[in-house]
Amino acid sequence: MAVPTGNLDCYIAFACQVPVLDIEEERALARRLHGYHDLNAARTLIIHHLRFVIQIARGYSGYGLPLADLIQEGNVGLMKAVKRFDPHKGVRLVSFAVHWIRAEIHEFVLRNWRVVKIATTKAQRKLFFNLRNSKKRLAWLNQDEVKNVAKDLGVKPAEVMEMEKRLSSSDQGFDLPHNAEDDDAYAPAAFLRHESGSPETQAEEADWKIYQNQQLRTALTTLDNRSRDIITRRWLTENRATLQELAGKYKVSAERIRQLEHNAIEKLKSVVVV
Repeated sequence: MAVPTGNLDCYIAFACQVPVLDIEEERALARRLHGYHDLNAARTLIIHHLRFVIQIARGYSGYGLPLADLIQEGNVGLMKAVKRFDPHKGVRLVSFAVHWIRAEIHEFVLRNWRVVKIATTKAQRKLFFNLRNSKKRLAWLNQDEVKNVAKDLGVKPAEVMEMEKRLSSSDQGFDLPHNAEDDDAYAPAAFLRHESGSPETQAEEADWKIYQNQQLRTALTTLDNRSRDIITRRWLTENRATLQELAGKYKVSAERIRQLEHNAIEKLKSVVVV
């Protein structure tokens, strides 16, 4: 149930003109939806409750988010509520739907009020909304107010102070604005170290590494089997073999293995182009 942002006033006027259903009409439509999967009944239930979504969404206007977006998210919650509404429970749809409408708007506010999420757990989300409602002025809370809010919400004073700090902070751009000309201006990006160099340097190093590996594989084919095995086990495996281990394998002395290794390395150097 999308909300046209360019014609929000007309949308609100339309929603407020739709009459409220009486209890019998509401139950009849709900029975048609759940008993016969009547989508027209679902559509009617939604349209006749749009005014309640608007009323709830207006209560979140203090977060600086577009009313149209808040209404749209609330409509998603309304549709979920209509799908789950049981007419046999003896509860009006609006009472049942309030939870779903608020839940969707809450999620939207938390996703968009700050670039960095300020509330990731259920307890933090509850504290986020309740703390904003509990603050009676724009200034920071004093110690007594912190203790009172913590007591009312059943959390620690430290959690209240941490959430207030998050609420009071503002987002900072990672990079400078494109039109920034002040030499004294700065952004977090200016303080990051480039541990691995520039992208072009990384690409060049990666290409060179691939080339060297290809050269080495080609050079290894010029060695005899014993020399190739010695080089591989001494330098090209994670668990390197000792001279004594290879001497035992080939029934020669460790000094002979060292000589074969040295000769093989010299031959590889003559083949590999550095």
